[in-house]
Amino acid sequence: MDGPKIGLALGSGGARGFAHIGVIKVLEEANIPIHYIAGSSMGALVGAFYGVGYTPEQMIKMAIHFQRKYYLDFTVPKMGFILGEKVKQLIRILTKNKKIEDLTPVLTIVATDLLKGEKVVFKEGDISTAVRASISIPGIFVPEKVGDTLLVDGAVIDRVPVSEVKKMDADIVIAVDVSYFEVEPQINSIFDVIMQSMDIMEREMIRHREIESDIMIKPIINHHSSTAFKSIEKIIQQGEDAAQEKLPEIQLLLKNWKEK
Repeated sequence: MDGPKIGLALGSGGARGFAHIGVIKVLEEANIPIHYIAGSSMGALVGAFYGVGYTPEQMIKMAIHFQRKYYLDFTVPKMGFILGEKVKQLIRILTKNKKIEDLTPVLTIVATDLLKGEKVVFKEGDISTAVRASISIPGIFVPEKVGDTLLVDGAVIDRVPVSEVKKMDADIVIAVDVSYFEVEPQINSIFDVIMQSMDIMEREMIRHREIESDIMIKPIINHHSSTAFKSIEKIIQQGEDAAQEKLPEIQLLLKNWKEK
């Protein structure tokens, strides 16, 4: 073996998850290999696109032109406001109908079983189904039905899936937490209510992820709404900046591992 196997745990956070692209870009430019990715919600989406073969530069272009009209199909609220068929179809097209097991780096996608309250982990099968399940923010997206199971956002049970990267036998785990908790934020819509509630619930759990990972990157240093798709370029840049700050620490870890 030439070097350690490196795994990324890419966390959820709505539009803030575009920061993951900036992190991957910096790692690539520094010639730091990525062998495994475990993604939750937006982390799953970015991980899937990267695994299919899109470069960070291509993902940046896609992100900048990302418009809600392409993926939002509103429905009469029953289990959610957004039906989710348009986004699933879009993911299927952009991931070229590939299976999860076809991807490089190896990808694990995390979702939540709404009925049993358990983690559901996708390591094979249809990418669009798994990602659609993982991004299904409760109350916003209608849950993804797989057999008799109703699946919702991976963030409900595992916002930054460090434990899943460890199960993939990664020697070094780099976690990327794109959450941001703001005291007394502007709450203007039901979307804001739901996302702020999820941020509050996850605030304490994230501290444990930081202890479990070898490196924790936290790109979001000022508030961006999780639905703020107009700030994409700034969010990606924050991902780059945060990864650059951690780069010496990552390189030292790699050096020490090789010496051992």
